[in-house]
Amino acid sequence: MIKNRKLNLEDTNVALIGTALDHKVKLDAAQTEKQWHGVGQKEGLTIWRIENFKVVPVPKETYGKFYDGDSYIILHTFKEGNSYKHDIHFFLGQFTTTDEAGTAAYKTVELDEFLGGGPVEYREVQGFESSRFLSLFPQYFILRGGVESGFNHVKPTEYKPRLLHISGDRSVKVEEVDINYKSLNQGDCFILDCGLTLYQLNGSKSSGQEKIKAAEIARAIDGERKGLPKVEVFEEGDIPAEFWNTLGGKGPIAAKAASVAAPKYEKAVYKLSDATGKVAFTQVAKGSAPKSALKSEDAFIVDLGSEIYAWIGSKASTNEKKLAFSYATQYLKDNNRNQYTPVIRVLETGSSKHFESLLN
Repeated sequence: MIKNRKLNLEDTNVALIGTALDHKVKLDAAQTEKQWHGVGQKEGLTIWRIENFKVVPVPKETYGKFYDGDSYIILHTFKEGNSYKHDIHFFLGQFTTTDEAGTAAYKTVELDEFLGGGPVEYREVQGFESSRFLSLFPQYFILRGGVESGFNHVKPTEYKPRLLHISGDRSVKVEEVDINYKSLNQGDCFILDCGLTLYQLNGSKSSGQEKIKAAEIARAIDGERKGLPKVEVFEEGDIPAEFWNTLGGKGPIAAKAASVAAPKYEKAVYKLSDATGKVAFTQVAKGSAPKSALKSEDAFIVDLGSEIYAWIGSKASTNEKKLAFSYATQYLKDNNRNQYTPVIRVLETGSSKHFESLLN
């Protein structure tokens, strides 16, 4: 498998969710997938990774750790009133293969069918995760590698050094980066993991939240190795020689990156309808996304800026249901938007309080 080429969604069949799938066939297939049996019956998370076109359960002790060369399916089961609700996220690492991405997408549809067709489906791409997805994990790691290297227990004495970058205030992310002084900056925290020694560097302009999270991560790694590692914490002016040596040499630490405001897009709602016998895609609201614009008889694409929703009315035609997700992804392309923007499918009958809270 090629693991060093960045994922291009246009090379995958991710955008074709629902277009070439007969839902009865998917339901029949779902009944034979052993991994789905018994899921969604209690609150919590269940995570699978795609390995050789199969869904393989991820050990619970590693939840929150994802490899940039893999694809995953994450089922979040929660209660609203007396009934269980489900969110299904399929996560695509930036170097996952097109086959893995496509398998994750179709297996997500299969799991959706198994759970009765009501779950909300989220497409998540590394670096552009939805807030809903990030909120699921107290600690969120992106590590280098894929199926070939993932989840293998490595003894501390045999450990290959890695540099972890800790950044963000609201949702702190931990990402494995190149072991090089050029990866450092004054605005964040870093942990150089050398197996039996953990070096924590607090950038001079890093936030208190980042420092706290870095300390938590260092303690967690130390705990995983039964307290064997030594943890050293220091500021920019006190960096030990061993730290620089592991990075391949000393160099200037870059200034804190200037915060770049996320581009703002005007909210909009588009109707997808085949009522006339031909599929029509028309704008029905601009500048706002009122709930009143959504009608049960059709499907709608709701542009909320940072996320795009494919909303399926309870009386939408079979064709409208099948086309909604692909129209949402095509909408991003036609409007020169980032192709990795989260795309979320929600059914009127599977009401999402989170989605409704975002509407006008």
